This record gives sequence, structure tokens and C-alpha cells, in this order.
Amino acid sequence: MTEYGRGQGSEPWHPADPLYGDQGWGQQAGDGQAAYGGQGSYDPQQAYGGDWDTSGQQGYGYGQDPGHGQDPGYGQDPGHGQDPGYGQQSYGGQQGQNGGWDWDTGSQGQPPYGVDPADPYGTGQHAAYNGEEPDYYNTPGAYPPPEPPGRRRPQDPGTGWDAGPDQGEEAFFNGGGDDEDEYDEGRGGRRGRGGKKPKKRRSGCACLVLTAIFAAGVGGVGYFGYQFYQDRFGAAPDYAGDGNGEQVTVVIPKGSGGYTIGQKLKDAGVVQSVDAFVAAQSADPKGKSIQDGAYVMEKQMSSSSAVDMLLSPSSRANLTIPEGTRNAAVYANIDKKLKVAKGTTAKVAKKDYKDLGLPDWALNRPQVKDPLEGFLYPSSYAAAKGMKPEEVLKDMVSRADNKYEALDLEGEAKKLGLKNPWQVLTVASLVQAEGKTHDDFRKMSEVVYNRLKTSNTETNQLLQFDSTFNYLKGQSNINIGESEINSNKDPYNTYTRKGLPPGPIGNPGDVALAATLNPTDDGWIYFVATDGMHKTEFAKTGAEFEKLKDKFNASQVN
Repeated sequence: MTEYGRGQGSEPWHPADPLYGDQGWGQQAGDGQAAYGGQGSYDPQQAYGGDWDTSGQQGYGYGQDPGHGQDPGYGQDPGHGQDPGYGQQSYGGQQGQNGGWDWDTGSQGQPPYGVDPADPYGTGQHAAYNGEEPDYYNTPGAYPPPEPPGRRRPQDPGTGWDAGPDQGEEAFFNGGGDDEDEYDEGRGGRRGRGGKKPKKRRSGCACLVLTAIFAAGVGGVGYFGYQFYQDRFGAAPDYAGDGNGEQVTVVIPKGSGGYTIGQKLKDAGVVQSVDAFVAAQSADPKGKSIQDGAYVMEKQMSSSSAVDMLLSPSSRANLTIPEGTRNAAVYANIDKKLKVAKGTTAKVAKKDYKDLGLPDWALNRPQVKDPLEGFLYPSSYAAAKGMKPEEVLKDMVSRADNKYEALDLEGEAKKLGLKNPWQVLTVASLVQAEGKTHDDFRKMSEVVYNRLKTSNTETNQLLQFDSTFNYLKGQSNINIGESEINSNKDPYNTYTRKGLPPGPIGNPGDVALAATLNPTDDGWIYFVATDGMHKTEFAKTGAEFEKLKDKFNASQVN
């Protein structure tokens, strides 16, 4: 007896049996119906040799099928008419031993009588619906043949391969497992004439390659995702501390904003990122007051430390050019700031002045002692060790040129009765040199224009400025003897040469330029620095001028 109440035989399984429905010999029976056309449901107390229904028919009832009418496969023989052997024939006795399923061979055993009910004509072939017996266990999609209770396995409704809860990964990466081999061996008999199905093998190398590709993809996505997050939401990278001790000069251009300054610092290795510097500058209340110029910084500074140093005057390496400074003094100061040999900048200016950005109207001036005089505009400039003289000079000339263009010196020259912008610049340098205070500049400008007039009978177009003689001598002396000054015939000596000197004698500032373009109209033609230093007084006639001279001489005696 099996666990479902029957012994070995060809009777279909109990409906609760996992293999119930394996009825390849005909139509599948529903619950409670005989699988082979009999009537009624399965009776657990009925023996294999007894009746299967209550109609008095024994064995395999191959007569009328109460569930389907006339059995199409066994009630009528399609090729021979009425089947003589299936109506009332019974196989009682020991059919369960000889006429049922042979568990050793995996096939149906021979019936105990001489006539095979599946072959009533003795042809040696089993009759079927169409005259031949198909192999129900070797066709695609067929049910597997039944197994004895001890060797039954629950059918896998899915793929047919289950590595188990603890063996899935190992079996996958090792190309299978012992369970699969055992399972294949257990199914060997059931494959029968179909042969043994080849076991699927999985290449461990292919799995490793796929794993590596997957890991690389995940890593790449993670990296770029992190960069995306950092760029938009993360804190900008920044150094820590006040620097590593290595000094570097950084030049901040005029009008630079936070991002421009940050980029300059980043390029020089001072800060780690522009965004970190901009954030630190914005956080400092004085951050917007950073001035242009050169700064001596240290590499790898935190952004906050860099902002503090840029706001400290002591860190600036700028060269400041005061108003009225002559070029000779400017060259010497550049040499000191750049820590180059004395005279280096003066040599560059003399040799390369045409390549430093002078406007066309400033070129090819005969008798000019220094073509750059008047173009080293008074201001603050970046000048530190490591920079080149021509770099500093270009910056100065560029700023002067922009200023003069903005003032429209060419147009103003015609209004003032001068020939060209060069003469306007020369007058401005005289005003800057002779005036002691800003209040003096407009009056001094009128004195120059009045003495240049052809109608001037007081000085006969002689300017008679001590500043021009001092320029050609490279000095600043207020006590010049008349014999000395009257004997010198240099073009820059305005005591002996009428009109303007060949060129500017210094670098005028904003106030002097403005006064040159807007002189007074009070008739001033004379002036004297009565205290010799800070106070200048003006006169309209020669008599007034003589009184001012006496006042000056008196101050010198005391």
C-alpha cells in the first residue's frame, strides 16, 4: 500500500498526490473520475483486482465513459470498428503484479493473459487514436512518468533547478552543484528513450567579468554622482592654516571682483578653490574693499587667511607714484621693489620705450630727454620680486594712456591754443612742478598760457621756470644763480629758450591735469614762492612781481 491507500499498479494517483494528473494514456480525469473511462470515483477499499465502480464491471472499465460519452480512443476502434476486447473484459487476479507498471524498468508490464487489451489483434503494436501508440513520455511538454513513492520529488513549477536556500550563489559561480547532478541522475530513468539531458555549466570566468563590469559601472556612477553633489551642494575644497611658508607674489588687477581675485590666488597656489575664497570674502564685512596691486602671499593658505592678508596694508608689495614724480625716481623705485640691479629699469625704458604702449602722438619727439616722461601715471602699481621691469612700465603707460584718452587731450589742445596733446601734457607737468598747493594750480595754468602769448611783452614768451632748469640738471634747487641759468642754452632751459620745453618734466596728477584744462582768467602772469617752500603768490604786473621777490629774499635771510 502507498500513503494514498493503494499498492503498485497502473491505477491513476490520488487527487492529493503531487503527481496527480499524470494520465498520458487518454484524457485527463477530473477529481473523482476514473482516469481510463470508468465510472465513479476512487474507492480506497477497492483492491486492484476488484471492481472500480458499482456497475458490476471489473478491472479496467473501458466501456462507456459517463463523463464524456463514448470513449473516442477505446470504445470504438477507428480502424476496425467495434473494439471486441474492451467492453466487458476483466483483468482480475494479480493484475497489480504483472499488468501494471514495472518499477524496475520504468515501463508498463505485460498483462497476465494471452491477449493484450492494447493490442487485441496481436500485431505487437499498441493501438491508439490514430492507429499508432505515441510515446507520451518523450514528447515536448509531456508529463514525466510516475515514480515509486520512495523516489518521488515535488515538481518545480519554475525553472526546474533550485540551488537551495544556502547553495544558490555557490552553485551559480561553480557551474552547478551536487544537487543538480543527483537530480539529473535521479531523472535518468525517466528520460528513457529521450536520452540524458546535458547538464548546464556556467563559466566562472564569465561571471567574474560580469561582476567586474558591474562593479566598474557602480563605481563610475558613484564617483560622478559624488562630484555632481560636491559641485552643487558640497562645501568647496579649502586649505587649512596660514600657509606653508613658501612666498609668492600675486598681482590683483584694478577693478577685479571676487571670482577674478580667487582665480589669481588659485593659479598661484595660494587657495585651493575659487568658490572657497569667494565664500570667505563674502563672509568678511571688509571683503569688498580689497585693492588692486601686488601682494606677497604664502602658498596653501586657507581662504579666510588669504582674505585677511589681502586686507592688510603690510602685505601689499605695491609701488606708489606720487604726483609730479620724475621718471628717474620712478625707475629707481622699481629697481628696489623688483630687487634688480640699479639702473635696470632705466635701461629697459630707454631701449624698449616704443614697445611699452605709448600713443602715436607721443612718439618721434626730437630733443626729448625721456620719451616716457609724463606717462608713468601717478598711482599705485604692483611691483614685487619676480616681476619684470617692462611689465611694471607697461601697466603705468597703459593707465596714463587711458586717462589722457578719457580727458580728450587732442580736442582740448585746440581749445587752449596748443598744437597737440603732447603740449597739453607738457603744460600740465609745469603746473604740477611749480604749484605748491592745489589751489595754486589753476592760477599757475593761466600764467603759462599768458606767457606763451605772442602779445606778451612782460617776458616776451619766455616762461622762466626754475623747474625746467632743475629738470635738465636732474636737481631740485630753488637757489639758482642768474649767471648760471642765463648761460645755459639747453632746450629745457626756459630762461634762454622761448615757449615750452621739448616735453614733460614730470608726471602730472589728476588735479594738475584738470587745472591745465580749466585755467583762471584773472590776468596772472607772475608768481613767486615767497616762503621758498609752501606758499606761492601771484602778480599781474612787473612792479608787483618785484615786491614778491623782495619778500622771498627776506625769507631766505631769516
